[in-house]
Order: sequence, then structure tokens, then C-alpha cells
Amino acid sequence: MEPYITIALAFVISLTATLVSGVFIIPMLVKKKMGQKILEIGPKWHKSKEGIPVMGGLLFIIGVLAAMIPFSVRFISEGQYGFLVVLFLALACGLIGALDDYEKIAKKQNLGLTVRQKLVLQIAVTAVFLALLRHMGYVTSEFYIPFFNTTLNVHWSIYYAISIIGVLGIVNAANLTDGVDGLASGVTIPIALFFGVAAFLMGRDYLHISTLAAALIGGLAGFLYYNFNPARIFMGDTGSLFLGGMVAGMAFVLDIPLLVVIAAFVYVLETLSVTLQVGYFKLSGGKRLFKMAPIHHHFEMCGWKERKIFFVFSFVSLLMAALALVGLWPRL
Repeated sequence: MEPYITIALAFVISLTATLVSGVFIIPMLVKKKMGQKILEIGPKWHKSKEGIPVMGGLLFIIGVLAAMIPFSVRFISEGQYGFLVVLFLALACGLIGALDDYEKIAKKQNLGLTVRQKLVLQIAVTAVFLALLRHMGYVTSEFYIPFFNTTLNVHWSIYYAISIIGVLGIVNAANLTDGVDGLASGVTIPIALFFGVAAFLMGRDYLHISTLAAALIGGLAGFLYYNFNPARIFMGDTGSLFLGGMVAGMAFVLDIPLLVVIAAFVYVLETLSVTLQVGYFKLSGGKRLFKMAPIHHHFEMCGWKERKIFFVFSFVSLLMAALALVGLWPRL
């Protein structure tokens, strides 16, 4: 089967499976009262969203899996195992998110697993992920430096330490980005597009990753049908942590982890805004750098509508994904 057909089929299958699953899962979640509790400190107009079902990430997770299963035997027979390791990381992160979502719903508040619980689980999953990649030969102890076609060689212990921090950072940054209808999906589609194009240009040995990226794009496109403002369902931590795992996983399987900082710039910006807000608040004795963090809420407080935030942030993500491809170009 031609690579183009494989990639196109993955997109279509994932899109279709996500749309169909929504028809059944959304009413089920509503019936079981799996609704979100809105924090009092959030924008007041978000209170109208209270009760909208969460754990909607299940829709595009189903879509991605439905798209990859038909091609799995072929990829495995060709010795392409990387997509399995990426799915392991993403699904494990999604499971942690699902536990967090369930705890929030069960306790009827916006507090699920503790920070320590989530951190311990994420570190354990990431350590296994990196060990599998090293065993399969997908990573070395070198970091590719974007734009300069050179690498920085470090000791394996340093590589592991930096990589664990990097994976945790991206996974939780994706979670922070999910705060406005459709935003996490709109921002992640260009990121997935970057990894899909990068994998395709790297050659047939990485067709499994370009196919996985296409499946993710299809799933998110289908999910946007239900999640675009006004949202009928939220992805919850189930979906956002899954997305973070997918993005981090593809970056490491392609052995270009530093490029994720550029491609996922909006993720990084969201995290940086929270870090700066907290730091400035403590240093200034209670003053705020932004009206509210993460930064998409700052723009909300400035009067931006959710749809404007979606389109502007998604466009910025698309530009940064293109820049990341420029940074990778010397290596291709």
C-alpha cells in the first residue's frame, strides 16, 4: 500500500471513529452525570459550562486506536515498533488523567489526584518509555540542535534526567492548554502535522509515525465537532494528558526532542505564563503579572471571545510548527 494511502486512511478512519463514538459516549456521560465542576477563581462566565461532561478525550483515543489497529501487523512485521511505544506513553498518561477526572467527579470538586500522586505515576511511566526507546535503538544520548545540523552528546544519566523533565513538562503543558473550548485540539493539530511531515520526510522507516500523526489529526478534527465553542463535551485530563504523551512520544521516537519546544511553542507559552505568574506573585507580595494564568485566560479577561482565542492560538501554533520544520530541514 502506498504511504499516501496509508496516511489518508488513518486520518479518515480516526475521524469517522471519533465522530461515531461521540454519538454514543456523550449521551452516556450525560446520563451518568460525569459533568465538570468549575473553579470559583475562574472567569465567571465559565460557570455556565458546569455540568458539561468531561473525559471526552475517550472519543479521539478511540479514533486513534481504531485507525492504527488495521496497520499494526504490517508495521510490526516491518520492524517498526516506535508507534507502539508512543501509544504506551500516551495511553498511560491518558489513564492517569482518567483517574484524575474520575476523582474530581466522585468528589464533586475540581481536585482529583494530588500533585505528588500524578508526578510519581508520570515519572514511572516516562522512565519505562525511555528505557523501551533505548532498548529499541530509537534514541541515542545525543540531542539534535535545530537549524545547525549538529548534535550535543551527553552522558546517558544526564540524557535521562533532561528527557524525563522534558516529557513531564510537555505532558502537563498540554493539560494547561486545555482551558478554552477547542483550544487544546486546535493547538495540537499543527504540532501533529509537523511530526507527521517530519516522519514522512525522514523516510519509509518512519511511516508508522506519520500514520500515527495522521490518526491523531483525524481524531482531533472529529473531536472539534463536539468541542468547538460552545462545547458539548470537554476532553478532560483523560484527553489532554493523552495529547501530551502523544506529542512527547513522537518527538523522542523521531529523536528530535528539542524541536518540540518550537513546534509546541503554545504549550510552552502556557506553562511559562503560569510559572511567571506564580513567581511574580510571590516576589511582589501579591501582585499579578497577568490578569489570570494560563495566558489564554488573561486574554479572556481582556475581552477576547473563546473563538478568537482558538483561532489566534491555533494560527500561532501553525506558524511555530512551520518554523520547527525549518529547524529540522538541515538534517533531512
